[in-house]
Amino acid sequence: MKLKTPYIFNIQKFSVHDGPGIRTTIFFKGCPIRCLWCHNPESQKYTQEVMLNKDGVEEVVGQQYTIDKIVKKVQSDQIFYDQSGGGVTFSGGEVMTHSSEYIVELARRIKRLGISIMVDTCGVAPQENYEKILPYVDGFLYDLKFIDSQLHERYTLRDNVQVKENLKFISDKGGKIYLRLILLKGINDQLETIEETVSWLKENKLIVSEINLLPYHDFGKDKYDRLGRECTQNFEKPDDAQLHIVEEYLEKEGYNVKIGG
Repeated sequence: MKLKTPYIFNIQKFSVHDGPGIRTTIFFKGCPIRCLWCHNPESQKYTQEVMLNKDGVEEVVGQQYTIDKIVKKVQSDQIFYDQSGGGVTFSGGEVMTHSSEYIVELARRIKRLGISIMVDTCGVAPQENYEKILPYVDGFLYDLKFIDSQLHERYTLRDNVQVKENLKFISDKGGKIYLRLILLKGINDQLETIEETVSWLKENKLIVSEINLLPYHDFGKDKYDRLGRECTQNFEKPDDAQLHIVEEYLEKEGYNVKIGG
């Protein structure tokens, strides 16, 4: 689904978890998959919706912004980007499913100011959208949730064929990739699963700048109730010891690894 002017549900300043340095993260509304652990369920629908805030008051989630207004907002913090090696991150939802004309023009305008741009993506979007934005992007925070397509479909309601194809495409085109592995205890945190992922990466000659291990958390659990939806966040965080086993294995395989990111 594409909207000429997408809805945005948050513009978060001073973000330190969405790429290098201090960043402004723009959260675009609407996502083609349904991760059962999703901590931002208000990001899933492409349309506005009503959500109770923490005081129980109804609020409309999702606003439309002109490109000029967004550029002005992000430019106001340029000094912090310059000092910290940060910039702007396009996130979601899934930003790459929105109108490529809007997203590419926004990226072009921000890049023209000398501001770094990162794109946080699940990979389920038209390949042509990645091709169009590549010249303006300094890196992709690319979620590879499951290397096994059946598991991917079970826990996100979509297979991962497009995810793999787009990941390989970005790598082949020279895009910088920060590969993000979201780990769920007893589901995809076993070393055997990580070995399968590494095998696929190497077989396909993917160049990865960094691997971020993102342990599951349930910080957004209350949002489901405030949206009037059934909560699907019913997983467990991997043990710290298991995270370090995975970290050590990936480092031995030659990858730069970071827990969190």
